[in-house]
Order: sequence, then structure tokens, then C-alpha cells
Amino acid sequence: MRLKDKTALVTGGASGFGAGIARKFVAEGARVMIADLNIAAAEDFARELGSAAQAIEANVADDASVQNMVNTMQESVGSIDILINNAGTTHLPAPMEDVTEADFDKVFMVNCKSVYLTAKYVVPLMKARKKGAILNVASTAGVSPRPRLNWYNASKGWMNNATKGMAVELAPDSIRVNAINPVAGETPLLKSFMGEDTPEIRAKFLSTIPLGRFSTPEDMGNAACYLCSDEASMLTGVCMEVDGGRCI
Repeated sequence: MRLKDKTALVTGGASGFGAGIARKFVAEGARVMIADLNIAAAEDFARELGSAAQAIEANVADDASVQNMVNTMQESVGSIDILINNAGTTHLPAPMEDVTEADFDKVFMVNCKSVYLTAKYVVPLMKARKKGAILNVASTAGVSPRPRLNWYNASKGWMNNATKGMAVELAPDSIRVNAINPVAGETPLLKSFMGEDTPEIRAKFLSTIPLGRFSTPEDMGNAACYLCSDEASMLTGVCMEVDGGRCI
């Protein structure tokens, strides 16, 4: 029960890494708001997790939607102790010059602007209480970029740098900001990263991971739980690679 009596907002929480984080947080005693564009999936997952979980429809790239998400959580639980910026997207593998402007804009709106928008509405609440933990879900792509995913790589590099900048600025208010850098995992985005899901392409991806397996939502839940718990009270500005050794 490392998160007993804590409240957590998890964006993109209905599937993939977000779902793994939400599940772990509930198991460790937190009350969790699952925010997702796919409200049907979010509601189904919240029912599965039980009374400690709630669902809300949210578009993290839209100011009014983020404001509504934060206001709704405040009305529901009264405070936000933990913010997980997990929602993300990618473009399909392609030469950098062939990625469409629409795909570029979508990647940076969802992966980067969302962090700005959640900070806009959540940070003032945390500053008023002089406590809080923010976790950004970045990617090993932001540390050791893969070819043909250039603009996705760049968005996750942005997130790592934003994490460190946020950590320095918010430390005087006792707000900790960290990130995790997952390697490719069994999530809905895996096929998009690979371009197509075939045994050959899976083997090629796995050959770059020394531990020889993809990451799982459970791996991310465990890392996120530690970084957002009081056990990590001296950690801020950390961008933890949860990657089976890929970035070595």
C-alpha cells in the first residue's frame, strides 16, 4: 500500500502502459482517474478496477478538455497528488521528409503540448498544497533514436528535457517531476512503431534489447509506483530507462 490515500490522474489510462500504471496504483492503495479519448474502454477498465477507479473522456491536446478533466477530478476526489502524463502517439515509420505535416502536428500536440496543458491546470493546485509528483512517460526513442521514427524520437527527447526543466523549477514547491523511458512494449502502439507486425520485424526489434523481451504494462506500473511514492522522495529530474538494457 505504498500509495495509500494518494490520488492519481493517468492520461491515456485505458490501455497499454497507462493501464498498467493505473492497475498498479489501485493495487497500492491510490484512487485513480483514468482519462482517455476512448471513454468506453476507460469506463470498462474502471469497472474492472473497482470503486477506487473512475473514468473521464479527455483530449489531452485540447485546452478546454484538459481543464474539464482537472476540474472534474478535483470535484470528485478533492486533490491531485500524482499526475501521470502517459497519453502519446506516433507516426508510422518513414523517412523524415515523407512524414506528413498533419502527422507531425498530431505527434507534437499529443506528446508535447499535452504536458504543457496538464501543467497549466495541475501545477497551480500542487503549488498551493506544496506537494505533488508528476511522471512523464517518455521513451527510449528520446535517448537512443530509431531511424524512420525521427519526429516521434524528437517529441520524446523534448519530454525528457521538459522533465528536467520542470523538476528544477518546481523543486522549491516540493513538487517532484520524473520520467520513465520505456522500450517498445506490448501496447496498441507497437504495430505503429514497427510499421507492420511480423515475426521478422519483431525479431529485429528484440535483437536490440539485451534482456530479450518487450516491456510490459506491469514493468511500467512498477517503475511509476516507485518514482511517485514517498520512497523516491529524494528523486526529481530522473529520466529512468525501463528498457531491458537497450540504451546501454
